[in-house]
Amino acid sequence: MLGSFLRQYLELPPKTTKITCLGGGVGTSQVLKGLRNYPIDLTAIVSMADDGGSAGRLRRAFQILPPGDLVNCLAALSDEESTLRQLFVYRFAGQRYGRDTDLGGQKLGNLIFAALTDIYKGDNNKALEEFSKIISSRGRVIPATLGDVNIWAKTKNGKKVYGEENIDLGKYRNGQTLAQLYLDPPDVKAYKPALLAISSADTIIVGPGDLFSTVLPVLIVPQIKKLLKTAKATKVLIVNIANKPFETTGFSAYDYLKTIANHLGQDIFDKIIVNTNLRIKIPKGLKYRYVENDIKNRSEYRTKVVEGDFIKADLPIYHDSQKIAEVIQRITK
Repeated sequence: MLGSFLRQYLELPPKTTKITCLGGGVGTSQVLKGLRNYPIDLTAIVSMADDGGSAGRLRRAFQILPPGDLVNCLAALSDEESTLRQLFVYRFAGQRYGRDTDLGGQKLGNLIFAALTDIYKGDNNKALEEFSKIISSRGRVIPATLGDVNIWAKTKNGKKVYGEENIDLGKYRNGQTLAQLYLDPPDVKAYKPALLAISSADTIIVGPGDLFSTVLPVLIVPQIKKLLKTAKATKVLIVNIANKPFETTGFSAYDYLKTIANHLGQDIFDKIIVNTNLRIKIPKGLKYRYVENDIKNRSEYRTKVVEGDFIKADLPIYHDSQKIAEVIQRITK
């Protein structure tokens, strides 16, 4: 009250809300697209364990950070109408899983990031800074870690699956379910600006996104994991609309919550956003299935659950950027 009075009396500008999103990929990009239209100090922290597809190829070929999620999230924060933005997400024809040095299947934005990293002699921070200026980003996207890091997982019956690409592509099939994710090396250091963005945030948003290959690789970085337990920010989990084949087949909303809690050692979320519009048919070519909302039946979470129609009508496995931004604004005021 006193701070608000002094700001009005002294005609100081209103305090800018700080929101930090943890994850990457399409899920985080959809959240950023919506939030970029609000007066928010916006930061995304993304995993650097990607070793698959075109980003993984550049990582191996040039020993750089995998640029895929960095570029996608920066593009989501740029001017929606910009031709430049379309150029950054343009993908050359060809195989994403081709030879490491092939041009085919690469995104132009990924190649530009690789070039900037080389121009600035391996200074990833400077490369990201310049990339943000070029694309006119309305926020920051920063890596969770800077060191070389990979992930591996165990299934419920003990099978080990090494590497983000193998986890992402379901190289543990035959009905096996992922249970636990690990970092290699386990003690990889967090990028200091990422820790600062978490500790100074008013709101921390986790997800949506591929749970084992995109979201958890950020959350279980030891310094980030420790900080998430003590940060005073409002912590929000956005549960996926649909389950990805292999990685989270059959997961309910509670399974997402329970899996994260098992990896962090405790529940941390103040709000849990769950989509309840399951009426739109998922296209037959996609093997995704809607996530069942079973959290509302659990008394300990009932006051935390925020239900609603958050679906993207033309591609119903994803969140609608505007709908999800509006609910985040409503519950974090």
